[in-house]
Order: sequence, then C-alpha cells, then structure tokens
Amino acid sequence: MKKLYILSLVLSFTICFAQKTNLKKADALFKNYSYVDASKAYEEILQNIKNPSAQTLKNAADSYYFISDGRNALKWYKKLYEVQGNNLTDIYYLRYIQSLKAVMDYDEADKMTKEYLTKKGDQKEINRYVAQKNQLDSLSKAKSLYTIKNLDINTSKSDFGATFFLEKIVFTSARDTTKFSEKLYTWNNQPFLNLYVAERNPADGSLFNETVFLPNVMTKYHEATATFDAGGKTIYYSTNIVKKNKLVVDETKTNNFKIVKGDIIDNKLENPQTVFFSSDDYSVGHPSLSEDGKWLFFASDMPGGVGETDLYYVKIAADGTMSSPVNLGPKINTLGNDLFPFFRNGKLYFSSDGHYGLGDLDVYESTFLADGTFSEPKNLGEPINSNKDDFAFTINSADNFGYVSSNRAGGKGDDDIYSFIKGKPVCNQNISGMAFDRKTKLALTDVTIMAYNSYSEILGETKTNYEGKYAIVVPCGKVVKMIAAKPNYSRDEKTVETTNQNEGEIKDVNFELSNYDDLVVKKKGIEKVDVNPIYFDYDKYDITPLAIEELTKVVFIMQKFPNIRIKIESHTDSRGKDAYNLKLSDNRAKSTRDYIISQNIDASRIESAIGYGESRLINKCKNGVKCTEAEHVLNRRSDFIIIQK
Repeated sequence: MKKLYILSLVLSFTICFAQKTNLKKADALFKNYSYVDASKAYEEILQNIKNPSAQTLKNAADSYYFISDGRNALKWYKKLYEVQGNNLTDIYYLRYIQSLKAVMDYDEADKMTKEYLTKKGDQKEINRYVAQKNQLDSLSKAKSLYTIKNLDINTSKSDFGATFFLEKIVFTSARDTTKFSEKLYTWNNQPFLNLYVAERNPADGSLFNETVFLPNVMTKYHEATATFDAGGKTIYYSTNIVKKNKLVVDETKTNNFKIVKGDIIDNKLENPQTVFFSSDDYSVGHPSLSEDGKWLFFASDMPGGVGETDLYYVKIAADGTMSSPVNLGPKINTLGNDLFPFFRNGKLYFSSDGHYGLGDLDVYESTFLADGTFSEPKNLGEPINSNKDDFAFTINSADNFGYVSSNRAGGKGDDDIYSFIKGKPVCNQNISGMAFDRKTKLALTDVTIMAYNSYSEILGETKTNYEGKYAIVVPCGKVVKMIAAKPNYSRDEKTVETTNQNEGEIKDVNFELSNYDDLVVKKKGIEKVDVNPIYFDYDKYDITPLAIEELTKVVFIMQKFPNIRIKIESHTDSRGKDAYNLKLSDNRAKSTRDYIISQNIDASRIESAIGYGESRLINKCKNGVKCTEAEHVLNRRSDFIIIQK
C-alpha cells in the first residue's frame, strides 16, 4: 500500500523501460515514481557496479519498498547499512527495520531498533518502544477477539478502504473500468483508483453487486477513501488536484491529493467543494468523519508535522464551518507514516509504520480521553495485523464486525479487503501488592497467591518475586477471595471486589504472614502456642479482657494455620484444696475452649479441654513449701498444646 504513503501523483505516466538501461534512466524512472520499472532498472545496474553510491542503494531499496517487495528492499537496505553503519538517517533506519519485519526477521529488527534508539538517546522513545513491545508480546499470548475472511469481491488489482454507507459498503479499487482502463498509474502499473459501492450480506459480511459509486465523481485520475455523514447525504473523499482537466503539479512535478466535500442527491455528487486546508503544495487525504459529524480526521504531509505523513483533525460547527487543522501530536504520530484514521465509539483507529508492530503498516487503537487527548496507541495484533501492510480499519457502531485491508500473503491481488467479526472482549483486571513477614516486616519471596471466585473456583495463581511483589489477573466485576500461603508460614486472606473497568489495576493488596516458629514454643519435643499466663478473677472462670488478649493469639494461629489441632490443659498453683483446684481449673479450661469456638474455630479442632488442678506443678511449690508469688504464677497456667499441624 506504499502507493498512498505520499498521497501524490507524478505528471508523467509512461516512461518506457528499455532492455538496456543505465543509471541515469533508472534515476529518471525513480524520480517519476515509476517504482516497478525503476526497481528492475536498478537491479540490472547494481549487478555491474562494485561500489554503488549510498543514493543509488537508497533508490534501489526504496523502489522495492514502495511496491511492498520487502525481501528485495531488505537486500539493498542491508547493503546501505554496510556502507553507512549507524549513520543511517531516521527514516532509513525505519525502512530497514520494517523490511526486516516484512520477512519476519523480528530478532534482527529488534536489534536494529535498539541500536537506533540508543543512538538517538531519547528516553521517551525507548520507554514507548518497551511498552509497545510488551503490549504486543502480551497480546500474542492471548486469544484474539477477531476472525477475518478474504472476500470474493477482491480482484487481482488493488481493492481496499471499505467503509459504511447507510446499509451498503463503499470501497476503493483499481479494477479495470470502461474508458480509463488503458491508463496505468506508473507507481505500480495498475489502473487509477475509483470508488465503488456494493451490497453487504449481513450473514457473512461478504460484498456483492458492486457498481461505480456516484458516476459523475469518476475521473481519469484517483478517487479514493470516502467517508459519509450518518444520513448518507454528505461525502468527503480523496482525489488528485486537477484544474481545467489537467493535473496541478508543484515544483517537483508532483501532483498532490486534496479532500473534496459534496452533497449526495439522487445518486449524484452535487456542490463539490475542496476543503479549505487543501493545498497545491502538499497532500491531504484519507478523510474520516465522526459519527456525530463534528470531527473530520485526515492524513497529510503538510509542513510542521512529526513524520512523513501525520494525522490531523478539524472540528466542524453546525453551520459547516471548519476549525484550523490540529496535529494529533507525537503520542499518535511518528517519524514514519501515520494514515487511514477511523473514529468510532470514542476510539481512534489508524495505521502506522512508525509504532512498534508486526511489520509495515499495522492497525492501532487509541481511546479519546476526558482531557481531550488520546491514549497511548495499542496494536490490535494478529489476525488484523500481519508482517505486511494492514490498513483502512473500519468497524460498525455495535463494535462487532467490520472491514480491514491488507496486502498480506495469500490474498487475491495487490491489496485485498477482509471482513472481520469481533468477539466480546474479556474484561480483566490486575490485582497487585506485596507479602511481608508479620514480625520482621521484611518482604517475603515465593509466597503463593491464589485467587478464588465465590464458588471456590480458582481464578488465578502466582508467586511473589524476589522483592516480595506479585500481580495477578482476574475477571472484572467479581468478588475475589485472595489467599497468600508459604510453607511454615500462616495464611493470610483478603477479599477484593473488582470493577467493570477493563485493564484497570487494584494496587496495594498486601499480605502479612507469620512464621510458625514465631508463634510457638518448643520444649522437650512438645509444641505449644506461645501465650502469656491467662488470668482469671479470684475463684472465677469467666473470660476477662486480659484473658481475651492472650486467647486472641490462639485464635490467630488456628485461623492462619487451618490444619492445626490442639488440646487445652489448665493448671493451678498448690494453694487451696486439691479437689477445689481440680474443679476450678477444669471449668477454666472449658471456658477457654468455649471462647475459642465462639471465634468461628471448629470445635473438632480442639481435641480436649481438661483441668489438672495442682497435679502437674512445674516447680517445687507443692503443698507445704514456701514460695514467692512469682514462683506460684509459673504453675498457674494454661497450655495450648499442638497435636497436629
């Protein structure tokens, strides 16, 4: 599709290609945009030149590049790189990289891209490259929303640019037509482009019964890429600049393109007017009108742009007055070609060879934001895009079917129209955060993070990295149960409610895990929950606030380690009667057990709760032995012995 990159046409149509040619003739062919013949001429010449100039190598490579012959273009761009090294200009780095992608040598293309970005030293561009590469890599791992099909209506010539016109489809084609079929466009040796209209089969998106659209629009030059208002009464389209039936050329003998606006009345174009921002000195084309008719997007190589061809828009008032053109800026436009805009449902679709992609023109999507700007473009990935030119993307208002054009392998002609069906996008969100050690507050690595839905079905699983960080993808609009676990550590749980914002992120969902060894004491092969003495009021077994404070530790370890089972043993000191102490300690053990169960701990996890009175003293303080209060306290204890973990 390089023929519309420059959106221009040279005055000379027929420069003959001789069997025996020379460099001067090859250069003349190239200068006159006769790229098919020029490529043949340079190929013959370069077989006999040992040290061709950089300009000759550029012309040879460009001749192939502009007719979408990536493999032969690569041959000469590679020679040019051998001559100039990293002194290549920006645009030739881009064309070299795109030619590598055209033959699917993506590793070498990435290597050259990194070399170019390093040389340029623009951190913003480096960041954009990394982000776009990651986005496309991620997209390649997911199932595509799109399925595409080549259409029977395509010919061996160039067919592209399908767009909606009421219930029909208008498209651009170089198919042979009537009295102009013998006139060839020397860029690619095909007939000039004209607009056609076809019926659409809603069952499969196929097109049929094509005829010339608005016969009085057809000229002996190019008419292409139309757009319409919602009522089908207004048309904007691209055409050559012609005055008195002759092409108007600039000082380089180049004829530029303009955009014409007109009314459609009784299948005829009425009141045609050239939009005010057209010029004899540069091209404007690829018009695309927003659904409400208030914005007109277009492509142009007018002065002051970011790259070779940029995207612009004008605002259209109710009375038809247009604002001055506004460049969409470096977020959208690149040093290469940014073309074929299409705006629908708040999203701008366009094609570019300057953003990171699969090769040549790729289709990108950018969302119109509340602040009046557009988001970072995202590559639509395969099968919409390929290693060749993919462009003229259009989609219906319901966002479920449309058309795209491509010159990829397997097509019927130069450029073909493909229909596509778009499935409903899967809405996902990221949940991210960290895991810490509850006691030390240090980050924990290799913590397993599990996400479950309300039916306890697994939604996702991941692990924290060396920094203790994690990120997990879960569906939108769900109540998600998050569980963090690590061997010999407690579990931690969080409940997160995701929104319906696709690709949003819920941050700082953090977990604290306790090391098992920090919660227990081990002595003589027995493990007990590490608690301070549990105090009861004198002669009572009611749970006091001080007791609750310690029992919370028991509840915590049983919640965080759901496999733990315990037995409770309560003891008194030797003061008081033996039988009384036995009964009091047993009541305290059972009261302790009941409290733990009341905190939603399953009763089956407590094997027993028994009071032993003063029968199991741990020091000398038995009956008749004088001891300090501190020594008696050691015997007045409750043990929570772990019997299973």
